[in-house]
Amino acid sequence: MRYVFGDCELDFSAYALRRAGAEVHVEPQVFDLIACLVRAGGELVSYDGLIAEVWGGRIVSDATLAARISAARAALGDDGKRQAVIRTVPRRGVQLAVPVSEAVAEAVAEGGAEAAPAEKPLCDAAKRQVIRYTTSRDGTGIAWAETGEGPPLLRAGHWLSHLEHDWSSPVWRPLLDRLATGRRLIRYDPRGTGLSDRALGGASVEEFADDLEAVADAAGLDRFPVYAISQSVPIALTFAARRPERVSRLILLNGLVKGSTARGEAEKTETMVGMIRTGWAVPGSAFMRAVATLFMPRSTPEELASFEEMQGLSATADVAAELRRTIGGIDVSAVLDKVTCPALIMHCAGDAIQSPDQSKLLARMLPDAEFHLVDSPNHVVVPSDPVWGDCLDAFDRFLAAEA
Repeated sequence: MRYVFGDCELDFSAYALRRAGAEVHVEPQVFDLIACLVRAGGELVSYDGLIAEVWGGRIVSDATLAARISAARAALGDDGKRQAVIRTVPRRGVQLAVPVSEAVAEAVAEGGAEAAPAEKPLCDAAKRQVIRYTTSRDGTGIAWAETGEGPPLLRAGHWLSHLEHDWSSPVWRPLLDRLATGRRLIRYDPRGTGLSDRALGGASVEEFADDLEAVADAAGLDRFPVYAISQSVPIALTFAARRPERVSRLILLNGLVKGSTARGEAEKTETMVGMIRTGWAVPGSAFMRAVATLFMPRSTPEELASFEEMQGLSATADVAAELRRTIGGIDVSAVLDKVTCPALIMHCAGDAIQSPDQSKLLARMLPDAEFHLVDSPNHVVVPSDPVWGDCLDAFDRFLAAEA
């Protein structure tokens, strides 16, 4: 859906801002701030409302809020002196100073060409998530969310997950919006993390697959594709081997067959555990900055800061350390011959968390797999990474082939 105001256009489907026909790059939080004002349609948005919408209600400084508003003005060709597009109401909030309308492309009756966008009253086009709870096989409470409409796509749960934080994260929100475009996106916080029960209650790959199955059942999914990254890859593979009739396709990014401990590299596991024990959720911790940088060396300062913040919100230090040991001990090589659906396997060439050799091994062992090596140093592919759009395009093509 696209909205026009002044000489600007905000395209929610493409997650793009255009001014005078040219695309303008903005950081995800700036995009979300503009989107919040567009959805308000000229009504005043309080500062508290902005914080709730853009930052998920987390505490932010006045300087941060002012900086994002200033960046939004610059992106829209405005400034604080003129306030021709974004108007500040002192001590109350901000609002758009220009009319907003929804652009709708209508087909010409003869010739099949598209007419110029027509205007219709503003409606709320932003995707909304609905959070619910279900119960895994052993009684563990699992929080899950859905957004969008269309054929289903289940995003397998992984470490460092928080349904509410991810919704406003510059790392994850653009991905969620893209995956939910034309689809019903289902995702969840696995046990021990986010809004799910924080006690692990058994942390083997089988229990994590139970969490995935419980969410699929609660969402009423019959046969569906699964998108998985990092350690959620072996979880998705375990479920696909267990219930091959339910998984139609697999998208597997930067995954693993065997964890570092299972490969005989226990020291690698314990090094990460030691970093977690030393500085988990400690503001400004050099250890946590090091962990974040290992996961996403090619990222913006905003993305890196959000990832650091996510660490403390997603799990306690004890749970995070236990999860890293669990991931290190994973070995799903024995179940791969039971995975029969088509699989798209992608891995970043410079990934320091999981070696591309793991995905190459996976591609050799699965009967119907295609493999792509991605030119990036990241383990978490962030929106600012030049390869991000190409990866999402590949996902779309692969899922479209299912139809």
